[in-house]
Amino acid sequence: MRGKERDLYQHFRPEEQPLIDAVLDWCKRVGSRHDRKLTDFLDPRQQQVVVAVAGTFPDVRVAFFGGMDSAERKRALIHPSEWEPAREDFQISLFEIHYSKKFAKIRHADVLGSLTGLGVKREKYGDILMAEGRVQFFAAAEIADFLRFHFNHVGKMPVTLAQKSPDEVLPVREEWDVKTVTVSSLRLDAVLAAATAHPRKKIQADILHGAVKVNWTPVDEGSLLLEEGDVISYRGFGRLKLLEIGGRTKKGKWRILAGRIK
Repeated sequence: MRGKERDLYQHFRPEEQPLIDAVLDWCKRVGSRHDRKLTDFLDPRQQQVVVAVAGTFPDVRVAFFGGMDSAERKRALIHPSEWEPAREDFQISLFEIHYSKKFAKIRHADVLGSLTGLGVKREKYGDILMAEGRVQFFAAAEIADFLRFHFNHVGKMPVTLAQKSPDEVLPVREEWDVKTVTVSSLRLDAVLAAATAHPRKKIQADILHGAVKVNWTPVDEGSLLLEEGDVISYRGFGRLKLLEIGGRTKKGKWRILAGRIK
């Protein structure tokens, strides 16, 4: 193992090493061949890894785009420093799902489950947008034809798929169901137990089995202390954000404001 790889590894978790290795390889190829590398959609944590690795190559740059400026999941384009990418270089398609709104309501989890149920890996899909009964999602352009032919149900509900131009993207604002809870400590397991009403022992077991991420990074310790602004993803529950840490109650507990994405 050379010095560069060793220095990078020590700043990241062991399970992130395969991504580091891949980005190192991509950057070396871009630098030596003056080529470009377009990745699949990356979550914010993965984007941080790409930035850190690419930053060790003086002649390589990286740009991100997810279909809109505020997208959470984005494709990375690793390129020579003298080249300036355009949005069309990211090869992202926008689709809208049409369905009968009289008989059912589509949830974010329903859409994601149906997309991944087609046998295409999650990394080929970007953000799922929901506003005023409309549902859109971004996908890698290379699977656009496949989706048009095969995506015809969300759960058991028949749907049709329409491809949209980039300027037709929904103006979406993140919406949260917010509630105030009190916790004995700011430990991850304590906050999750209070916010989800699940037993703390179940939370601890789920953490050990890889069901929880904090700021898009897998965690395996319930004792992790949370900070204001942390985003917790809990498999089967969804996403929770620690919006505010207030003062202590008379019994010494923390009063926190937690939001669950709708």
